[in-house]
Amino acid sequence: MRLFFAALIAVFSTSVVQAQTIDRILERNEIRLGFRSDAPPVSFQLEDGSPTGYTPALCVHVAQGLVNVLQADNLEVQFVEVDASDRFEKVASGEIDLLCGVATITLERRALVDFSIPVYVDGTSVLLPTTAEEDLRTLSGKRIGVRRDTTTDRTLSQKLASAEIDVKTTRFVNHEAGIIALEKREIDAYFADQSILAGLWMSSPRRNELKLAREIFTLEKQGLAMARGDADFRLLVDGILSGLYANGTVRETMEKTIPGLVPGPGLTALFMLAPEVD
Repeated sequence: MRLFFAALIAVFSTSVVQAQTIDRILERNEIRLGFRSDAPPVSFQLEDGSPTGYTPALCVHVAQGLVNVLQADNLEVQFVEVDASDRFEKVASGEIDLLCGVATITLERRALVDFSIPVYVDGTSVLLPTTAEEDLRTLSGKRIGVRRDTTTDRTLSQKLASAEIDVKTTRFVNHEAGIIALEKREIDAYFADQSILAGLWMSSPRRNELKLAREIFTLEKQGLAMARGDADFRLLVDGILSGLYANGTVRETMEKTIPGLVPGPGLTALFMLAPEVD
């Protein structure tokens, strides 16, 4: 591990420090980390406005790795709240250096930004009244909800169409509005990433009237988004993450921030396939 980070320091202290993101960070002596405030337990905001959850906590370790490799002990870390609709644009414009929220890696998004190695595996599931059946076909003719501007919205529409399941879809501006609509029975089901639904279900005052489906309808790899085409910064972040996988920090952070998490096949494979550190 020490040899690995020593090699990184040697590389980034010579010719490759000309990379755009690294230059920007060193010039303003600050790294800006974007985070979602509405995706518990993976990324959300406390009442005092501070970020919390798995990916913000993981990014604190990444930031410390950047401080070590760039030898910038006075580097400040600033968290910036982002929305599902503007998060990638803020990365592309340089407003934030690294997106530490919930971000599924897709080819469409990679046309705008780059991603780190995967840091989480999630999938679309559904929150339902306790009396409802979990078979998607029983939703035909009913009302469902989803957050707009998400991969869940797009992939769910495709899945329902291919299965010839006709529903009336309401697209909400945030998850809280969707859950309130479900609690009031204005919709019959609410779809989102399973981790997000778990957090919303746990905090719902009508938790006993709702249930989280056991099935995951999609399998989505999630990573930290950064500026497209900045290979040096991506290598630096991936190297730090690989070290965090190797020393157990990723697993420890996940278990601490998502209590009761039982890794399924996707998460198990994620740890097995994490890049090795020489």
